[in-house]
Amino acid sequence: MIHLIIAGTLVAALYVVLVETLFKKSKCKGTADMTGKTAIITGGNTGIGKATALDLAGRGVRVILACRNQKKAEAAINDIKKSTGSDDILFMELDLGSLKSVRAFAENFLKSESRLDLLINNAGLVADGRTEDGFGVEFGVNHLGHFLLTCLLLDRLKESPAARVITLSSMAYRWGKIDFDSLVATKDLGSGRYSWQFFQAYCNSKLCNVLFTHELAKRLKGTNVTCYSVHPGVVKTELSRHVSLWQKVFIEPVARLLFLDPKTGAQTTLHCAVQEGIEHFSGCYFSCCAVEKVSAKANNDVVAKKLWEVSERLSGLS
Repeated sequence: MIHLIIAGTLVAALYVVLVETLFKKSKCKGTADMTGKTAIITGGNTGIGKATALDLAGRGVRVILACRNQKKAEAAINDIKKSTGSDDILFMELDLGSLKSVRAFAENFLKSESRLDLLINNAGLVADGRTEDGFGVEFGVNHLGHFLLTCLLLDRLKESPAARVITLSSMAYRWGKIDFDSLVATKDLGSGRYSWQFFQAYCNSKLCNVLFTHELAKRLKGTNVTCYSVHPGVVKTELSRHVSLWQKVFIEPVARLLFLDPKTGAQTTLHCAVQEGIEHFSGCYFSCCAVEKVSAKANNDVVAKKLWEVSERLSGLS
């Protein structure tokens, strides 16, 4: 019996530690008036993106859900309208795995919308495969598609009195690395079909997100646009929908017990979107609604600049 008590105590203690560290919750306390502002949220039809859209719509923001699946987007829009009473929500088709689609979205948006105050690069995935343009899907969707989208919309963002670009990264960036030779040769930051290989590629893409934000802040210095990268927490979303069945069998019980729900996972994004007085933190990485110091490799000026230049070439901007 004593062994069971000790084991139970250890399990309970471990649970408390995890809840207070890896799965810690936070709350956006920003109360800035957002009425009349316009936000684009990629992947806004589900998970963290939908929770972000729901909150912003409730604050009077005009919300554009930029996603591939119109049916899912329309269902999300109906839910948001019912919850908030806002009718200022619309769908615009965007496939981040297609540079052609990204350009078409930007062209459509710039023709039809007169302002942009928030660009929330939310969409992401863990998967294997290639994009329409032949890039590794995680690099192509998680980084390159968002890179091109942001660059194409920068001039419109600069017209706003105080615009912000928020890119969802992950604590997984800590295990990421960037092999530029491999990227140029294979158009990917990972290879192979084994789970650990495309998880590594996911980590690499999340490092790209942090480095992209770091370099973007430098290029935006002196403008009225600021930018932030975000770790939303370990959230139960559709991010891992492409993983194998045996992985889902392992992940699902843990997710139900410990993972944050999308509303909680959206809080740091919302903090970076609405909190006043954080402009001097442009380029920084946020977790639990607070700035968090990043590792040296995520703060490397030389690598960040090179990633930007390579991304320009790969996306056809140079």
